[in-house]
Parts: sequence; C-alpha cells; structure tokens
Amino acid sequence: MAFSPEQAFQLVSAAHERGRLAHAFLISGPVGCGKEHLAGRLIKMLDAKSTGGGFDLFGQKVEEVIPPLDELGGEWVQILRPQSKSRRIVVDAIREVEKRLYIASGPNTWKICVIVDADRMVPAAENAFLKTLEEPPPRTLLLLLTSNPGGLLPTVLSRCVRLPLLGKTDLSAGRGGQLVAALNQAARAGFGSPTAALGLKAVFSSLLEECKAEAVDAAEEILKAEEKALKNAIEGDWLKRREEMLKASAEADYLQERSRLFEVLQSWFGDVLRTKSGAGGLDFPEARADTAAAGGRESMDRLVRRMEAIGQMRATLDTNTQEQLALEVGFLRTFA
Repeated sequence: MAFSPEQAFQLVSAAHERGRLAHAFLISGPVGCGKEHLAGRLIKMLDAKSTGGGFDLFGQKVEEVIPPLDELGGEWVQILRPQSKSRRIVVDAIREVEKRLYIASGPNTWKICVIVDADRMVPAAENAFLKTLEEPPPRTLLLLLTSNPGGLLPTVLSRCVRLPLLGKTDLSAGRGGQLVAALNQAARAGFGSPTAALGLKAVFSSLLEECKAEAVDAAEEILKAEEKALKNAIEGDWLKRREEMLKASAEADYLQERSRLFEVLQSWFGDVLRTKSGAGGLDFPEARADTAAAGGRESMDRLVRRMEAIGQMRATLDTNTQEQLALEVGFLRTFA
C-alpha cells in the first residue's frame, strides 16, 4: 500500500507520540513524489528547538515552512548523497556517517541520517551499514530515500520500515525531456519519411550512448578507488571478479535507462492517441499542441500501428539481438 506524503507523516508522527518510533525508514517512490520534503518534515518533528507553525492573529493554524533538505543538515543531522561522477555512495562515506552517529549528544537531541538515492550505495557500503541498521545508537533516526528500492540488498530492506509514497515517475526528467523535445520537433515537421525516422533514431541512440558511457565511467571510477584503497590486501582474483560485477551493474543501469526512454516514447505516443480521441490525462500536457498536430495528420488506425511498432521494437531489444540494427528497423517501422 502506498501513502500520500501527508498520510506517511501522520503515521510516523503518531508512532513518535506513542514512543514507538522505528529507528529506520525506507521512503520510496518516483522522482518528484515528495520523499525529500517528507524527510524534512520528520527532521523538524524531532527538532527540540522547533516550535511548529503556530497560529496567526485570527487563530488560524500556520503551516511550518520546510526548507530544502540540504539546508537542514547540521551537527546532528547528516544528509548523504551520491558523490562524484560515479553517482555512487562509497563505503568511506558510510563509515564517516556512522562515526558521527556514535558521538554523544544531548539528552533531548536526536541524531538523524538521511541517505538520498540509497540504492546508489555500493554493496560494500550497504554491508558496512547493516550493523547500524540492526543496532543504532539511542535516539537515532535513519531515513533511506530511493526511487528504486529493488536496487537495495534484501538485508537492508528487511531492517527498515517501508513507506512507499504515491506518485508517478517524472518521464520528462533528464534524457526523457530531451527525447520529448525531439519528438515534438519531429511532430511539427510531420512523420512519414525515412529521414524523420532515422533522425529520431539518431537522437535516441545518442541518448543511449551517453547513458552507457556514464555508467561505464562510473564503474571504472569505483574500481580504481577500491583498487587504490585495498592495494595488496585482497585475493589475487578479487579485482577481476569485482570488475565483472561492476560491469554487470553498469549494464543494469544502462538497461534501466533504456527502458525508461521507451516509456517516454510510448507515453508520448499515448498522448497523441489521447489528443486524437479527445481524452484527458496527458503524460506531457505541455506538449499538447505538438501531440495534437501529430494526431491530426493521421488516422487512428495508422497511429495505433505506429504505437504497436514501438512495442515490437522494445520486445525485440529484450532478446539477444543487435541493438543498433533493431533500433533502425524499429524506428523506420514506427515513424517512416
């Protein structure tokens, strides 16, 4: 069961009032669903100096303004995010967090650690964090935030109270926005030619290449850092096994992003069909003029066939096929 951020806050607040506050929560949900804002509210809830919003001159309750999460960091509140171009949370960062959690604080002071994008912890960092998850110091709250709970070890998941939040994935974020912009431009020019199809295929492929390079660079950076830190204190074939593991992780990250770009593609075409039929609930309402233009030029039957071609292309790529050839054939079938 997923909760709204307000429902989740009320559940945690009620547990705190009863003296039954859990020490670790996994707050999950798509990008933009309010994970960081909820974490900020929980930090303010435990802040002994916070007086809440209070009431105005007319007796109306004033809602407390929650600043951005990073502004809440301080002596007893740690905000940990993925660092460097690897966008990973390494074991040294976790050990530094743990060291600060075990420093004695005042009798009414809570020590809080928020790990943003917790699924970006490398396995060594997750394993290092397990002891703290099992037996944290007194008056400690651990908040793990993630859009991908499946990316965490089962041993980490089992030690947290889960708070899945309602929300919808922001398909316009990052490379998704670039793909939508290319689709909008193509819609204004009109589909139906090999030139248009191959132009969109080139954009799609360049986004995938960028993603793959980013994932590979991140894996190489982690491997170099671990090799430097461990030096000769490891088995002879450990680095080779670790390299293979990181390559597999990079490939998994790449395939996840490729899948997301296909979701963007299918959702955009879904908007074309919805505007054609006069339905609401658009995934990209800001692109309504362009999706309506694309739908206005073609019959519903033709648009459905284009949509089906995207699904076929995606299914083909899930088999052991040559990626670029499958993309070229698929984009020609979809847009030519």
